[in-house]
Amino acid sequence: MAQVFKRYHNTVARATIGGGLLALIALILGGSSITRSPWWTRAGEPPDQPVPFSHKHHYEELGIDCRYCHWSVTKSAQAGIPPAEVCMTCHSQIWTNSPLLQPIRDSYQKDQPLVWNKVNDLPEFVYFDHSIHVNKGIGCNECHVGIEKMQLTAKSQPFAMWWCLNCHRNPEKYIRPKGEVFNMYYQVPRTEAEMRALLEKHGIQWEGRLPRNQEELGALLVKQYNIHKEQLSDCSVCHR
Repeated sequence: MAQVFKRYHNTVARATIGGGLLALIALILGGSSITRSPWWTRAGEPPDQPVPFSHKHHYEELGIDCRYCHWSVTKSAQAGIPPAEVCMTCHSQIWTNSPLLQPIRDSYQKDQPLVWNKVNDLPEFVYFDHSIHVNKGIGCNECHVGIEKMQLTAKSQPFAMWWCLNCHRNPEKYIRPKGEVFNMYYQVPRTEAEMRALLEKHGIQWEGRLPRNQEELGALLVKQYNIHKEQLSDCSVCHR
């Protein structure tokens, strides 16, 4: 009986199988790259808002504390959006005729809440509590990087699970004294004198040698703030 397949068909079969596997790998890697890209996550892209609020102007230039507007951030899962009454404590006196602020004035006069578009909108299957983070020494700008410089507010991180786990697995790399949580310009002390002054300022006790860097300071704070590092990667922490 004559041979049905030629010898080169073996090469074609191998190339087809190998090419299919490579295409599958490329599809997976390409899909992963796309879902992590700013194009997909909208990181760095400010959504349209009824009023062009500037964090740079209010925080950096005027020195208004985060908690003045985000009043519930220390005691609630939600940071809180200020009602028109909060805005009008200042804007009843300044920029009273600005067209940009007309939606605020209308909201206040009609007693109707202003509808803002969410900047960071987590999936429904993810539970996040602002209060536990800020009360355990995680600064606002660990998640909202550069918000103090933003003229228009945009998402600064993808908030993917791998990104959250980087902190949950290594909290000592990110934690800071609780009194520095709302300080967007906090820096880890570089000298022994600066480290001693920081610890004394916030009443942080230490034994033996002073911490010399973020990880040593973080390890001290993780212990003092009673953070159970081994439990932070449990699925039920975020998925309830």
